[in-house]
Amino acid sequence: MSTLANPTLANKAAIVTGASSGIGRATATLFAAQGAKVVVAARRQAELDELVAEIVNDGGQAVALAGDVKDEAYAKALVDIAQERFGGLDIAFNNAGTVGVMGPISELTQDEWRDVIDTNLTSAFLASKYQIPAMLKRGGGSLIFTSSFVGHTVGMPGMASYAASKAGQIGLMRALAAEFGPKGVRVNALLPGGTDTPAATFKTPESRIFVEGLHALKRVAQPEEIAHSALFLASDASSFTTGTALFADGGVSINRT
Repeated sequence: MSTLANPTLANKAAIVTGASSGIGRATATLFAAQGAKVVVAARRQAELDELVAEIVNDGGQAVALAGDVKDEAYAKALVDIAQERFGGLDIAFNNAGTVGVMGPISELTQDEWRDVIDTNLTSAFLASKYQIPAMLKRGGGSLIFTSSFVGHTVGMPGMASYAASKAGQIGLMRALAAEFGPKGVRVNALLPGGTDTPAATFKTPESRIFVEGLHALKRVAQPEEIAHSALFLASDASSFTTGTALFADGGVSINRT
């Protein structure tokens, strides 16, 4: 747990999706260490239970609910449990997502396309549909989507559905930021670069070296580094930040060397 005298997220309630591993797990742990009461969400119950036990053992508060972010009932249930267990909702880090099937668009099936769009973009709509009203009851809040530089600053072959879904998230984020900013809800997107997570596609040392070389920093991030950027957006440190696509991408968007 944090040793800070005044934890950054004290008395805040948060939802973190995709929390069973990687960026989501690191962020849930960090939010809890900073005083937030956290609802952790992912498809794998066992991994969520382990995360909750770790947070509680460190003196924090957390509850797990497993499910599929494509399911509207699940989006509602996450908000319901935040309100029932923790009294409301102040922060939502909608981080769950999928790269999906990669390859030429001529070989992509409609079902494969739809799965990526639903997992990354429709889930963002469903999450905000229930999260924003809960935040309004608290007088405001911070809603964050994990988007990507892919489809925003960079086009990458074989990633049409992923790029479309992540670019759509940024469009949704900007519309919501404009709509609900007057009511105290800030909405932003976090755009990570390559990150060393279980889902990372570093199948060989050579592929890792290649991915690292795409970044200006010539390395990939650790999940905790991305979590700290999420903490900035979640906290009052970003109180005048809304409608922003925040890069935490190690310079991959600008690198040409």
